Amino acid sequence: MQASRARLFKEYKEIQRKKVDDPDIQLVCDDSNIFKWIALIKGPSETPYDGGTGEICLDILKNAWSPAWTLQSVCRAIIALMTHPEPDSPLNCDSGNLLHSGDIRGYQLMSRMYTRLAAMPKKG
Repeated sequence: MQASRARLFKEYKEIQRKKVDDPDIQLVCDDSNIFKWIALIKGPSETPYDGGTGEICLDILKNAWSPAWTLQSVCRAIIALMTHPEPDSPLNCDSGNLLHSGDIRGYQLMSRMYTRLAAMPKKG
């Protein structure tokens, strides 16, 4: 636990030092708990996720975790997944089925709809 705390504190200091290094990723640590973070990740342009982000299924957040992954590199992996979705391990089975069947347009339309409904700031 102490090694994890030290690692996260080191990353926190690095993020504070670089501040605006990556315009697509904003990492914010809870002031009272170094183990609680919020990552705001800008949906990549020219993808259905442009302007939002939401839930994901990514192996490095579950069973393929390695200490080599920094908070910043995990966020970069999420952006890569949004740019190049993986149909074999989808969070949304309908999206995975659309990709498997080659219906890229259907996948993009559904993903854009979910992005607008669940992952973009509400207006008004």
